[in-house]
Amino acid sequence: MKTLLTYTDKAAITLSFLCLLHCLSLPVLLAILPSVTALNLENEMYHIAMVLIVIPTSLYALTLGCKQHQHYRLLKIGLTGLAFLVAAILGEELIGEMGEKILTVIGSTLIAYGHYRNYRLCQHAEDCSCESELINE
Repeated sequence: MKTLLTYTDKAAITLSFLCLLHCLSLPVLLAILPSVTALNLENEMYHIAMVLIVIPTSLYALTLGCKQHQHYRLLKIGLTGLAFLVAAILGEELIGEMGEKILTVIGSTLIAYGHYRNYRLCQHAEDCSCESELINE
């Protein structure tokens, strides 16, 4: 059995890496396989959808984790990462495609790091009551 908190931390890490993978590998993939352009993966709706999924997932997991282990620095790291992702979407016109990629990479890395540390602290905290939200696998 695992906790809902564990699942959300792992989901947020996975989403962050999917965002990184999409951002960094898509240009290469499009150059190698031009037929991939038919999938319309460069659509801004992908970025917006990912951010709309990442925000509640990250806020939930980091807030619960920080309440348990009292390391609120991780919440600040996660919020900074989220701010970078939102800035990448909202500021694309100002910063260009390369700026968007840089902000996305930084934001995704910060979010993944925050969730990884949150997961590890919660797993190792002796008085962590994270297991109070048990769900069946």
